Amino acid sequence: MNRSTLVTLVGIALGAIAGWLYWKYFGCQGSCLITSKPLNSSIYGAVVGGLVFNIISGAFTTSKNVRKNQ
Repeated sequence: MNRSTLVTLVGIALGAIAGWLYWKYFGCQGSCLITSKPLNSSIYGAVVGGLVFNIISGAFTTSKNVRKNQ
C-alpha cells in the first residue's frame, strides 16, 4: 500500500467520524436528506474526507516530483 492510498483511507475514516459527530450535535430530526440519519451523514463525511485527503496527498506528491526533476 502506497502512501497516498494510506492518506486517503485516513481521510475516509476521519470524515466518517466527523459526519457522525455532525449528526449527533447538529443534525436535524426532519426532512434533511444528509443529516437526518447517522448513516447518511457518516457516508457523506467519508466521501468528502476521502476526496479532500486525496487531493492533499496528490498535491504533496506532485510537488515532490517537480523538485526531483529540476
